[in-house]
Amino acid sequence: MFPPGVPKALYILITPIELISTLIIRPFSLAVRLFANMLAGHLLLVIFALLSEALFQARDKILIPIGVFPFFMLVFLTGFEVLVAFLQAYIFTILAAVYIAGAVHPEH
Repeated sequence: MFPPGVPKALYILITPIELISTLIIRPFSLAVRLFANMLAGHLLLVIFALLSEALFQARDKILIPIGVFPFFMLVFLTGFEVLVAFLQAYIFTILAAVYIAGAVHPEH
């Protein structure tokens, strides 16, 4: 739990810092990272869906064919979002394993 080379007199100061870092900050940073990436992807999907719907329902006939471009972008982003979801799950698992391994095994 204590970094190597820390004098025993500083253990009382280092203990709360290490506990907060291990039990609160690391899981919180993982959760915020995963949440932010998923939210950004879903916001892009919603924006392109609303844009294509608005262009398809436009009163001007010139805007209706333009609505095809955001629709295809929406289809592309949906596939990209699936890829990002797998990547985020992989990164989340790797970081969680690294954090757990660092907490279980003593420092050298």
